[in-house]
Amino acid sequence: MKLGEGKVTYNNRYLMLDGEPWFPVMGEFHFSRYPKKYWKESLLKMKAGGMQLAATYVFWIHHEEIEGKWDFEGNKDLKLFVEACKEVGMPLVLRIGPWAHGECRNGGSPDWLLKKDFKPRTNDEAYFAYVRKFYEKIYEQVKGFLWKDNGPIMGIQIENEYGHCGGMRGEDGEEHMRRLTALAKEIGLDAEFYTATGWGGAVTGGLIPVMGGYCDAPWARSTGRLSPSGNYIFTNERNDGNIGSDFKLGDNITYDYTKFPYLTAELGGGLQVTHHRRPAAQGEDIGAMTLVKMGCGVNLLGYYMYHGGTNPEGKLTTLQETLASGGYNDLPELSYDFRAPIREYGQKHSSYGEIKLLTSFVKDFGTELCKMVPVFPEDNPIMPGNFTDIRYAYRHDGRRGYLFINNYQRLYEMSEHEDVEFEFKVEDEIVRFPKINLKNGDYAFYPFNFELSNAEVVCKNEPAPIIKTALATPFCKLNNDAYVFYAKGEPCYDIEGDLDKAGVKLLTISREDALNAYKISESYDGKEHVIIYEGYVLEDNDGIELIGTGDFKIKVYPEFVETPEGFEKLVNEGELSVYLRKKTMGEATIEVSEILRNEEKAVFSCRLDMSAVNTESEGCSDVFVNFDYEGDTADLFIEGKKVSDDFFTGFGGYTVGLKRFDFADHFELAVYPYHEGDKVYLERLPKMIDGVALSLEGAKVYTEEKARLLPKNAIYFST
Repeated sequence: MKLGEGKVTYNNRYLMLDGEPWFPVMGEFHFSRYPKKYWKESLLKMKAGGMQLAATYVFWIHHEEIEGKWDFEGNKDLKLFVEACKEVGMPLVLRIGPWAHGECRNGGSPDWLLKKDFKPRTNDEAYFAYVRKFYEKIYEQVKGFLWKDNGPIMGIQIENEYGHCGGMRGEDGEEHMRRLTALAKEIGLDAEFYTATGWGGAVTGGLIPVMGGYCDAPWARSTGRLSPSGNYIFTNERNDGNIGSDFKLGDNITYDYTKFPYLTAELGGGLQVTHHRRPAAQGEDIGAMTLVKMGCGVNLLGYYMYHGGTNPEGKLTTLQETLASGGYNDLPELSYDFRAPIREYGQKHSSYGEIKLLTSFVKDFGTELCKMVPVFPEDNPIMPGNFTDIRYAYRHDGRRGYLFINNYQRLYEMSEHEDVEFEFKVEDEIVRFPKINLKNGDYAFYPFNFELSNAEVVCKNEPAPIIKTALATPFCKLNNDAYVFYAKGEPCYDIEGDLDKAGVKLLTISREDALNAYKISESYDGKEHVIIYEGYVLEDNDGIELIGTGDFKIKVYPEFVETPEGFEKLVNEGELSVYLRKKTMGEATIEVSEILRNEEKAVFSCRLDMSAVNTESEGCSDVFVNFDYEGDTADLFIEGKKVSDDFFTGFGGYTVGLKRFDFADHFELAVYPYHEGDKVYLERLPKMIDGVALSLEGAKVYTEEKARLLPKNAIYFST
C-alpha cells in the first residue's frame, strides 16, 4: 500500500480499500513513551510482524503539562514521528482524545485542566475551547502528513471509552462525540475514517465502532484468579465487559452492530501489570484469543499494546496512573512494558510470533476472509466455564472457508478429545475433516475448498487444484505459484487436481518454524522468500536486516540465487536451504555485589566488562541485562538517578536494554521486599525465606547484533 493511495469505505461486514474488501492489522505504539532515535527501527519491527497500520495516542499531559507551555520536543516530537511513519511507509491512526486513559496520569488530562471551573468531558463550551487549542496544536504538527497529502495519517480515533470510563451517556454523550468530531474536521484533521471505542456502553457519535478484548484484567479489583475469560469462546457477542471495569462495570453496546463491521482496536497484545494485580500474559494466551476473534468474524485485528515503552519524566509529577493521583490503580512509575509483542526495550515477546502466524495469513488471504461469514454450530459451547465441550466455529463464502478450533482457556485446563471428526454443511456440500486429537491448549484453523492457483499459468481444461480439507494452515503465498502452510502434526491434505499441471508448489513447514518465519518481498534477489530466523527480519530501503542475539542461522525458501555475503550455505533441510553467519561480537560479563540490605530493600552494585563488545560498531544493536530477582518490585539507578523499574511477575525476570543509557557499565539495582500475605495477585509467588522475598538469584548479559543480507546484485525497494 502506498501512502495516500486508496479510498477507505465500509459496509456492515468489512472495511474496503478502493472498493475491495480489506482486512488490516493495527498495532499500538506510543511515540512519547519511546526514544525517538529508535522509532524507525521499531516501526520496521512492527511491519515485519505484520502490522499494516500503527496507532498512537497523543497524550495531552505529555504536551501541555504546564498550561500554555507546549512541548513537542525530543521524544514528544509528534511531527518527527509522523515523518518516521512516512519514511518507512507505515499508515497511521491518530488517537487524539482529548481523554485517552492509556494508564496515563488523569487519563492523559493535564492537572491544570481538572482545576478549571468547568467539568471536563462535558458539553460545556469552555471545555470545548480548550480542546480546540489542543486539537489545533496537533494539527500544527501533522499538517501536510494527512492521507490526502500522500502522508501516513489514514484514520483518527475520537475520545476513548466515552460514556463508559467517564463522560456522559445517552443523547448528551452522542452529541459530545459529534461535537469533537466536527471540531477535529473543522480544524483540518481530515482522515479516511474516524473511529470510536464501542465497548462497555460507550457512545460512538455515529463513528465506526472498534472493540477490544483482553485475556485478563490487571485493572480489576480482585487479587485472585478471575473467572474464565469469554474471549476464548466463539460467539457473536462483541462486547468485553471487563475492559475498564476499574471505572465501572461494562454495559451492552449502544449502537446497532448489524450496521457496522466487527473491528477491533484493543485486542490485548499483552497486559500491563498493576501493583495489586500482575497477570503474566504468554504468547499462547494472545494467539488463542486472536484466533477465536477471527473465528467470530473480526475483520480488523487491532492490538493494544503492540509495542511497549517507558513513561516520560514529568516536569511537575510522575506521569503514570496512581491511586495517590486519583487513579484506580498503582502502576510502575516508568515501565509501560505491557508484556507486548515488542517489549519496552525492543526485544521480542513470544506473542510476536503467535500474532505473526495470523497477520501473515490475512495479508495474503484477508480479502477473501472478509467475505466469509461466521457460523456458530449449535453444539459449540457459549459459556467460558464449559471446559468439556469442543469449541469451534467456521467462516465461509458459500463455497470456501476455514474451520476454527479452540481448546485453550487461559489458566484453566480443557478436556482432551480423541478422534474428533468435524462435519458441517456449507450450502449443499458436506464438509468433513479427517479425525483429529485435541489436547488441552490446542488451537488452530484449517481451510476447506482452498484454491491453489498460479496466476501466470493457464491450464487448458485443467482447473486450479483445490485443497478439499487439510490439517494445516496457510501462512503465505510466494511468487504467485507457491503456497506455504504450517502444521503441528500430520497435515493430511485432501487435494483435488494436479499440482504439477497447474504449476503450483505446496510447501509445509512446522508450526515451530512458522513462529519464526517472515515473508520478504522481491527486494533481495527479485523473488519473494520465506526466511525463518529466531530474531527479527526487517526490510528497509537498504534491503534485509537481521537482528538477533546468537549466530545468524537462517532457513530460506526458495533458495537464494546466490549466497549472501558473509554467509555460508550449510545444508538443505527438505526444501529449506540453511545459511549461517557466525556472530562477530563477544559477550559482556557482569559482576554483582550486594552493598546494602535492610528491611526496606536490598541494593546491588552491577559492573559490566564490555571489552569484547564494540558498542560503537554498526553491527551492535543492544546489550541486555536480565535480572532474576525475587521480591515485590525493583528499580535501576545510573549515577543515582532512577532510570528503569519493574513489578515482579514471576516469569522472565527483569530485562533492561543498555543502548538507551549509552551502554552504561555501572549501575545499581534496588530490590524491594515481598511479604507473605501481601494482597497481590501473582501467577507465581516469589521465593521466600521466613515469609519474605528479597534476593537477586542471578544476572545475565547478552549482546544483540545486526547483520545485512547483501547479494552482489541486490534489487532494493523504496517505500
